Amino acid sequence: MLTTISFFRSTPIETAADPKRVKDRNFLNVVASTPLVSIDLIVRNEEGHVLLGKRTNRPAKGYWFVPGGRIRKNERIVDTFERISESELGLRFELKNANFLGVYEHLYDDNFFGEEDIGTHYVVLAYECRLDSGAQILLDAQHSDVRWWDVGDLLDSDSVHVNTKAYFD
Repeated sequence: MLTTISFFRSTPIETAADPKRVKDRNFLNVVASTPLVSIDLIVRNEEGHVLLGKRTNRPAKGYWFVPGGRIRKNERIVDTFERISESELGLRFELKNANFLGVYEHLYDDNFFGEEDIGTHYVVLAYECRLDSGAQILLDAQHSDVRWWDVGDLLDSDSVHVNTKAYFD
């Protein structure tokens, strides 16, 4: 059975009646219509190296990228910061111990769902955090690998996404 949804989009999207698929399609309508607000964590060790993860999902799939994620509806920034650090790194950072770097924009030609002709626009709050290089990082499903990068090396690498490089230019 198919359900037609017309939310923020001028043309309806057909989805399976599965609630998860409907939720994903509703979110896709939001992505098509408005910027998302997110937090990125620029995590440095005592040598100044930066922690990057190799993304397994869209947008920026296959690229090395800083940890980060969306701010959810009715979620306070301090709570988002702690949730993202714990879910992406397995470690809970506190916002009060981070250094705010500024507001950035990330524009992508694709989206999490792989739907054609729908880009993703993020307004990103970037924070720098310190972490001992010997800390145990837990890999989440969004990353196939994590590693510490020298800033010069990440700026020179074609496998590091341009939106990550922007934090160091």
